[in-house]
Amino acid sequence: MIDLPAEISPLRVALVYNEKKEDATQQSADDSTEPPSLSRIGIPADANVAVSTATVQPVTDLYAEWDTRETIQAVRDALAEFHDVTLIEADEYAFDRLRVERPDIVFNIAEGIHGTSRESQIPAMLEFLQIPYTGSDPLTLAMCLDKSRAKEILAYARIPTPQFAVIRDPRDLDAFGQKLPCIVKPLHEGSSKGIFNSSVVRTGSELHRQVRSLLSMYNEPALVEEYLEGHEFTVALLGNDDIVNVLPIVEIKFDSLPRGVNHIYSYEAKWIWDRSDAPLDIFQCPADIPPRLQSDIERLCRDAYTVLRCRDWCRIDVRLDAHDRPHILELNPLPGILPKPEDNSCFPKAARAAGISYDQLIQTVLVFAAKRYNLGGQTISFHSQQHQRCS
Repeated sequence: MIDLPAEISPLRVALVYNEKKEDATQQSADDSTEPPSLSRIGIPADANVAVSTATVQPVTDLYAEWDTRETIQAVRDALAEFHDVTLIEADEYAFDRLRVERPDIVFNIAEGIHGTSRESQIPAMLEFLQIPYTGSDPLTLAMCLDKSRAKEILAYARIPTPQFAVIRDPRDLDAFGQKLPCIVKPLHEGSSKGIFNSSVVRTGSELHRQVRSLLSMYNEPALVEEYLEGHEFTVALLGNDDIVNVLPIVEIKFDSLPRGVNHIYSYEAKWIWDRSDAPLDIFQCPADIPPRLQSDIERLCRDAYTVLRCRDWCRIDVRLDAHDRPHILELNPLPGILPKPEDNSCFPKAARAAGISYDQLIQTVLVFAAKRYNLGGQTISFHSQQHQRCS
């Protein structure tokens, strides 16, 4: 059984969000020109890949972290089942709207766009206005978006995380001592932004090429991280203090990816090869793993959740080393919550495996936050049935 809090009385809730924009640079199939070689987009030339126009179009991931209109509407509908909901877009007018509306609580899914602390902007405004909100505070959101700062805190707390270096200039690689292979990532991004098939580097020349490309593309430092060869999992956590539920663990099944590509959950895997109209069979939930490994992963994720001071919910990515020891890759305190099962969104997938519907998931996050602020009173409790099969 998942330990969920009691429901609350109706509240005035503002849903604050960023809506994903259509990519104006994408070409239509009719307008497409000669496609680039597979190697130019980080895919081996002999890979067994069906190259569609979606695969060869320019990769523009500026709005990858933002939510679709469908997701925003699904969250609004879930909240509106019990509460009075107002929609507020996280744009330059958000502060004035929040100041005027003064909701009882904000359900925050805004990712922001400008700066390395962009996920902290709406929560910082809300703290200034003394308006309660869901999710982690500005400090935790900023720390988790800066992968190196989060890893430094984890390492200080003796929570295993892959070794890493931060590269701000290609000349920094002259003193680079990390053993290859490595994976090269942008320092301040989420939603697999900047993590391509070519991000796994096995030679010095590949490392220099990928770092230079990333520094040029994102204008931010590169995180060069030890590449762990083992299985990868993502773990959804829900709750606060003494009630932190670890939902059924999701394993990423890389053997479903095209032959010859690297076993990482890359931008191509997340946004190109895995589509709602043709979903990959890439996830298994609950993961089919030994009880001891499951216990180790759950304990590790609870420790990381506590050390980084996460609140209400978070999704944590975990990977095994060559000896099957779990390591924390990163924490996502603003997790993706696409509503349709065919969208393969991992937090809702884990919730469904725990017997929690999408609407119940959204409502429960609000309840956990409201309880932190002593809002809403109490009515009846509801519980879930755990560990349904949900691949």
